[in-house]
Amino acid sequence: MYRILVIDDEEEVRHALQRRLQREGFQVDVAEGESDGIAKIRQASPAYDVVITDMAMENPDSGVRILEAALAHDLFSEVIVLTAYGNVANAVECMRRGAFDYVEKNIPGVDVYELLVLKIEQALERRRSAVNTLRRMEEITRRLTSSTRRGD
Repeated sequence: MYRILVIDDEEEVRHALQRRLQREGFQVDVAEGESDGIAKIRQASPAYDVVITDMAMENPDSGVRILEAALAHDLFSEVIVLTAYGNVANAVECMRRGAFDYVEKNIPGVDVYELLVLKIEQALERRRSAVNTLRRMEEITRRLTSSTRRGD
């Protein structure tokens, strides 16, 4: 079962996301802000597969700090940044730092929950692909090292 962490300072948003994602079959933990979210990320073992975070909570750049903490804990964690107020500069900065995506909470005519489920599925596919590539590389390295030791 995939593990997702939802970080948002709005209780209603946090719990709505948690309920929806649990219905989709995900194991979902929640955090009520930047410091709580970073603490949960650092304590997670194994790491969360996906972290969904609000951009602005205690600080206007809380989302960036959470993104950095998630990637520092596990390079393969995928982070989706949510915002109530779309800002191109913030979106570019988050993507530049490694976010999987940047999603506005209030897109007219769009079911943001459906959009998030789609983004999570895409993020999980990217994570699986990256982890599988790393495993293949490790296997090749192990084989090469083993054959070099034997003198093959």
